[in-house]
Amino acid sequence: MKRAWTRRTALAAGAAMAVLAAAGGAAAQDTEIGEVIVTAQKRAENINDVPVAVTAVSGEKLDAIRSSGGDIRVFSARVPSLTMESSFGRTFPRPYIRGLGNTDFDLNASQPVSFVYDEVVLENPVLKGFPLFDIDQVEVLKGPQGTLFGRNTPAGVLKFASARPTQDLEGYAQASYATFSTINAEGAISGPIIPGALAGRLSALYQHRDNWVDNGFTGEKNVLEGYDQFAVRGQLLWTPTEAFSALLNLHYQHLDGTPRVFRANIIEKGTNNFVDGFDRDTVFHDAEPRSIQKVESSGANLLLTYDLGGPEITSITAYERVDTYSRADIDGGFGAVFAPPSGPGLIPFPSESADGVPFHGQFTQEVRLAGDSGALAYTLGAFYFRESIKIDSYSFNTLVGGAQDGYAYQNQKTESWAVFANLDYDLTDALRIGGGIRYSDDKKDFLAQRTQSPVGAPPTPILRASPDSSEVSFNLSATYAASDDLNLYARVSRGYRAPSIQGRLVFGDTLSIAEKETVMSYEAGVKGDAPGGRARFDATVFYYQVEDMQITAVGGGANFNRLLNADEAVGYGFEFNAEAEPIDRLRLTAGLSYNKTELKDSDLFTQPCGSGCTVLDPAGPLPGTVRIDGNSLPNAPKWIANVTAGYSWPVGAGELFVFTDWAYRSKVNFFLYQSAEYGDDRLLEGGFRLGYRAPQTWEVAVFGRNITNDKSLEGGIDFNNLTGFVNDPRIIGVEVKAGF
Repeated sequence: MKRAWTRRTALAAGAAMAVLAAAGGAAAQDTEIGEVIVTAQKRAENINDVPVAVTAVSGEKLDAIRSSGGDIRVFSARVPSLTMESSFGRTFPRPYIRGLGNTDFDLNASQPVSFVYDEVVLENPVLKGFPLFDIDQVEVLKGPQGTLFGRNTPAGVLKFASARPTQDLEGYAQASYATFSTINAEGAISGPIIPGALAGRLSALYQHRDNWVDNGFTGEKNVLEGYDQFAVRGQLLWTPTEAFSALLNLHYQHLDGTPRVFRANIIEKGTNNFVDGFDRDTVFHDAEPRSIQKVESSGANLLLTYDLGGPEITSITAYERVDTYSRADIDGGFGAVFAPPSGPGLIPFPSESADGVPFHGQFTQEVRLAGDSGALAYTLGAFYFRESIKIDSYSFNTLVGGAQDGYAYQNQKTESWAVFANLDYDLTDALRIGGGIRYSDDKKDFLAQRTQSPVGAPPTPILRASPDSSEVSFNLSATYAASDDLNLYARVSRGYRAPSIQGRLVFGDTLSIAEKETVMSYEAGVKGDAPGGRARFDATVFYYQVEDMQITAVGGGANFNRLLNADEAVGYGFEFNAEAEPIDRLRLTAGLSYNKTELKDSDLFTQPCGSGCTVLDPAGPLPGTVRIDGNSLPNAPKWIANVTAGYSWPVGAGELFVFTDWAYRSKVNFFLYQSAEYGDDRLLEGGFRLGYRAPQTWEVAVFGRNITNDKSLEGGIDFNNLTGFVNDPRIIGVEVKAGF
């Protein structure tokens, strides 16, 4: 396995180098691949001028990875140092950047990777599952972004920018049909309502997949993994003068589907291989008839900008809400050893549960002043955040028809405010220095209670907690133009995550609180264009140190989540991106990252699996515990590599095109402790598109995702049996698109 892993890594590195080598050989030609403009510093800049490790995804690559109707997790391993997984389903993604993330599955989980959608932060993890459609660009900012993006960004930020209204009439419609009757249809129309003053854009998305997983226990065919999802966004852009604009954004989504499918005893004991006879198309669930997942969310935001004749004032006011309910067969099998028949394999006890959010509301307000006066560029601002959420948690007795036997609730209110400033100054024509600072203040009020216990425990009293914190985040940077085509940069930054609370009381009696965590990050890099503009590249090395790192002990023998603070965690590595057009009509991209992470806390211990797994860590100070000092962080692969290649041939008025993309992720461990079973050695998924494009009119293509039908574990459930969940199978389809 080690030799194979090394070969794959070497091949990926070789592909990345080949992109630059091919471009270098064609440098004498005149065709350029063009600038990439990003807003990583809340202003439009060339990606090569930004002293931040940022990867932008747009165009053909964005279209390809979204072509099978996938959710936000399609970006996992398609960007260096980025992975995503979920034990919830098409919503509630759990992102990780440079190994930093959160395995917590509770509906108020705090994550160190922030999502910013059309300049609005989405705090709740279910909000982060809002589908992508009519998107201009996705930006992945790596490392702490606390100065400009605030709390809960110590790992980085994912920024999503929707296409905006235009003064010219334009639009498109596209639809695809694929394996499992997968339908992915979206469209938009944009144009003037009052020419020169008011423009609008209406975008919509519909996604469907038939159930395709059979239930071998009931004998029913095609009962799980299907979904229907609809989303719509309307925008109005008012520009009464050249100095003032107002952009109103209203959006809504509804998801009706099945939850994440857990599969009992699919992992071979003593290894992380699938058991003999594993079939991705079949499960054996006794609670499947009651499985359900529904999500509904909506929001509105108003973006105001006013040009003062140099400085510009920006205001973003936003409100987001979501409600959800998800019920699933957690043990992944049927029956129990004490209530035969049972299986597959050993089922110690049945587990069927549900979580719901009957109420959630998030309000945010940001105001900033930005300008550029000669050598000095500045951004000054203030931010306010308020969120309220109620969470209901249920357990059910599968052996008596799924009757409810447990209930607990959580109420949480969060309030936060911040002020910030960021400055960049040109010391010379070649050297620019920058720095920023942000003061944040956070407070939470939390209460929870269990009123019904599945094991007969008495109700708990109402348990309360009100943690608060304040923190100063900052960044310092320097960018040196070594030539017209090459920039060198260095950056030091400090990030912050506010305190977190966990109160899943159905199986527990106490709250757990993680104090605030802070991150110091150091990185240096190079960004440039090859002579002749045939290639663009960037490379970064980094080191970070997390103090009081918030970690989540998921499941284990205790069957509930607990929040912990580790004294320290460290990580280091490098990232590389390249894009090239070595010859006309051939476009290549490559990405590569290496991440080494380590927990450092000699007193840190946790309960390992309750599922009979093979624990590899030394025993802890208490019976049934293990020490986890020195372990890598969960879901933190050392290697990520991705490549794409596209080529087109002129045919008539249009062109034939072919495009392929490949993503590789090395070994990951799913939990804080190490075991032989709960991890995956590697994931390698590829895709293709082949079609004909008539410029500005229509396009038709066949496509495939996971074309080698890779089977990989994406996560596990460790408290009952050797349960896992897996990646999607191969999808093949056809897509048509028309525009005007």
